[in-house]
Amino acid sequence: MPRIGIILGSTRPNRNGEQVARWVNDVATQRGGAEFELVDLRDYPLPHLDEPLPPSLGQYQHEHTKRWANKIASFDGFIIVTPEYNHGTSGVLKNALDYLYSEWNNKAVGFVSYGAVGGARAVEHLRLVAGELQMADVRQQVALSLITEFQNYSLFTPGDHTIPALHTLIDQVVAWSTALAPLRLAPQPA
Repeated sequence: MPRIGIILGSTRPNRNGEQVARWVNDVATQRGGAEFELVDLRDYPLPHLDEPLPPSLGQYQHEHTKRWANKIASFDGFIIVTPEYNHGTSGVLKNALDYLYSEWNNKAVGFVSYGAVGGARAVEHLRLVAGELQMADVRQQVALSLITEFQNYSLFTPGDHTIPALHTLIDQVVAWSTALAPLRLAPQPA
């Protein structure tokens, strides 16, 4: 059974993402077909990229990097919950992605975003990053508007229309994670 990490991509005080990530996790764990785990970046404090060698070499020097690498390596795919800040993703999420390389390779990723325009531009940014990390980004996206899905821009109240979109996203991430398993198991070139 594939293991899917649900990454909460904001560490901001009073973040809206925690409500969204818990909602995604609740819907996902009720479904079955995969094992889901919520991964909060607050639990993995990473200073601005401080490894002396490029992540593609996999020669991590710091304990915080090794701990993060072990967590990410334990998953077959991901659902990333991202805010949109200034037409992009959060700096803390981008930093967490940049810390590693092979641990992301040949894994599926789907995006649940939120912001004034549903976080669409943050996901466009993340799709480019995912490609460079050799991740397979699924087509479905759940885009949550701060105007329609949050009361007073802070209390998450997802509309009924969001549930089918989330189920489709989960289906795609699980299917692609399963399909990519042979690539993850194959010996990697040096």
